[in-house]
Amino acid sequence: MVSVKTVAVLGGTGNLGPSIVHELLSAGFTVTGLTRFSSTNSTPAYPDSVTVHKVDFGSFDSLKDAFSGQDAVVSVVGSPGVSAQRLAVDAAIAAGVKRFIPSEFGVNTRKVRDRPMGAILRGKVEVVDYLIEREREIEWTGVSTGLFFDWGLEKHGLSTINLDDKTSSIVDSGNEKFQVSTLAQVGRAVVGVLKHLEETRNRYLVTSSFQVSQNEIIQAVEELTGEKYPVVKRERAEDLQRAGEEKLAVGDYRAFIDFLRAYNNADGAGNAVGEEESSNGLVGLEEEDLRECVRGWLVRAGVVS
Repeated sequence: MVSVKTVAVLGGTGNLGPSIVHELLSAGFTVTGLTRFSSTNSTPAYPDSVTVHKVDFGSFDSLKDAFSGQDAVVSVVGSPGVSAQRLAVDAAIAAGVKRFIPSEFGVNTRKVRDRPMGAILRGKVEVVDYLIEREREIEWTGVSTGLFFDWGLEKHGLSTINLDDKTSSIVDSGNEKFQVSTLAQVGRAVVGVLKHLEETRNRYLVTSSFQVSQNEIIQAVEELTGEKYPVVKRERAEDLQRAGEEKLAVGDYRAFIDFLRAYNNADGAGNAVGEEESSNGLVGLEEEDLRECVRGWLVRAGVVS
């Protein structure tokens, strides 16, 4: 039976990479970290148990050498490196890699490929298309995880909660549920793929921690803090969509944030992951608890103890 023991993580020192590396190590995989020759990333280095190689992401030979002896490649490259994954796929095939997991881990790019948002995510869409073309030569698994819940809360309150002002903001009614995952859950999803190779072979999966609405986030914060976070800003999803299209028309890729908020929060959007669509069971993921995730954020922020 085919199994994976060695895993190369491509670009694993950003916001998401450390969580994936941690979960891989915890599950007993041997991990090799691959970073760019030119990388000046200031995030903490890989753990001591991880072998790290500097690689030229634009060189077939450099990537092939780095992939030698690796059973799987997990790509966590950021937006500037997404298009370079095609070369990484070629190098992985040449090196005999068994499974390639591309840098998806967010919006379901299969679903939005023909929408305006899809123009910004074209690099990701094309890499999965390329993997499908070459799936007789290398197996692949794409994983959509939705918004990074804990990271989004800590960076900008998921555009919903302002801890400093004790206020909140919503789009449309605030009742639309959307797909989210904690960074740790994304890492566990990757582990689940590599432990269920046959079930996940050449498939695009959809995983999550839970489905949540803006109003449910606000309610959790209010209950945990014992304070009110009144809604002081209401936006319409159609206005966000229009603003995104105007930005995109002049090459301003900040349009992605407008598109994303409309995609997740518009009344009737229907982008929450239903039970029949979810791959959680397939890869052994359990649903996380909204209140506990919010509590963790509030504790780290010093709002509750």
